[in-house]
Amino acid sequence: MHRKTFLLGTALCALAAQAQAQDEMTCKGEVPTLNVIGQGMPAVTALDDKLSEFNDKWDTEVRITMLGENERRAKARLDASTGAGAYQVLYIDEANLAEYVSAGWVYPLDEIVPESYDLGDFRTDLSNVATVDGVQYFAPFVGGGDVMMYRTDLLEQAGIEPPTTLDEMVAAIKTLDEADNGAHGWSARGQRGSGMNVWRWTPFFRAKGGEWLDEGDMPAFNGEAGVAATELYTELMDYAPPGIATFNWSDSVEAFRGGQVAILIESDVFGPWMEDPEKSSIVGKVGYAPPPDPLPSAGWAHGWAVSKVGASDDCAKIVAGDFVGWATSKEMEQRRLEAGIASDIGRTSTLQSDSFKELVPQDYIDALLETGPKTDLLIMASPVWPEIGDTLGLTLEEIFSGTRDDVQAALDEAAFFAEDSLMRLK
Repeated sequence: MHRKTFLLGTALCALAAQAQAQDEMTCKGEVPTLNVIGQGMPAVTALDDKLSEFNDKWDTEVRITMLGENERRAKARLDASTGAGAYQVLYIDEANLAEYVSAGWVYPLDEIVPESYDLGDFRTDLSNVATVDGVQYFAPFVGGGDVMMYRTDLLEQAGIEPPTTLDEMVAAIKTLDEADNGAHGWSARGQRGSGMNVWRWTPFFRAKGGEWLDEGDMPAFNGEAGVAATELYTELMDYAPPGIATFNWSDSVEAFRGGQVAILIESDVFGPWMEDPEKSSIVGKVGYAPPPDPLPSAGWAHGWAVSKVGASDDCAKIVAGDFVGWATSKEMEQRRLEAGIASDIGRTSTLQSDSFKELVPQDYIDALLETGPKTDLLIMASPVWPEIGDTLGLTLEEIFSGTRDDVQAALDEAAFFAEDSLMRLK
């Protein structure tokens, strides 16, 4: 019985390999240009000197349009929603997946990525974020949850233990900011956007007991929890670098690894950035831990999906699907590790590899494992989330920058617009 099962599996693998070879023979040269939307993550930029391999395989030219986070979201949405179809591969994240799936803009991953790329090897936490109703739609090459990063030397100088509760963290931030250490106590995202200030504000909102919707499925983020979270987030900005009201994630990360900040809660992917001796001034001075209780961890994932609009014919689907599999493969991640890039890890096999452990501190790996149970998709899982989140993000930026000082009224206004968006789904 076992022998028959083994032979059947071997036969199926052989058939899959034959089918893939036939696809390559049939479609080679049939897709002169493969247009891809990208964002400047290491997993994307690391492809620059390897694209010729893929181009030679399919006799095509991959063109990756590199955009910032907000710009690529807008570009991809516009291309799919208008039916333009200029891009065959779209850069997707957890914030816009529900919209893309409900609109029918992307293919299920297992329909277009060859089995040889082992979709089952993607990290479970990332695959879950890339899945709707049990179907995975994009191949995640980066993602995870949150970690608290802190300056071990500054905490030691101040006689402070790494905070394990939110109250302890707030007290530590204030003490460290007042100390004569050349660093601000804290930093975060202030810039408008569902994936910017809203993303970092949301754990505070959820820690205060906040829920996005009430029992009638109407907006509830303007309640007591939303006001309390906003007031605390705004208060902490007094202990941050100048300009934080419009900081994006890059501004915060660079401020921390530039030695300007003592405590930072950010996506775990940025941990290895602190250990880069060429770009970080604080190598060997950073500790890692889960977010202090009761702060949850914001689960997220970025990756590539194949556009139904841009890849409507068979060969475009085949070539685009193979690109997604190739660019997010185990082999590609291992090659990045060999090049010293440890920040974009989408594969379980990579996370568990000796080469990964050689590049990051053990307490970083421990923090990833400890944070796992606290990690979830904290944003509203709705097709209209992008517009709701972006409107809320604008409101929060106005509060953070001092343009508006009535927190309750500002959140009420954002909730009013959110209600209008949700009503369109009914």
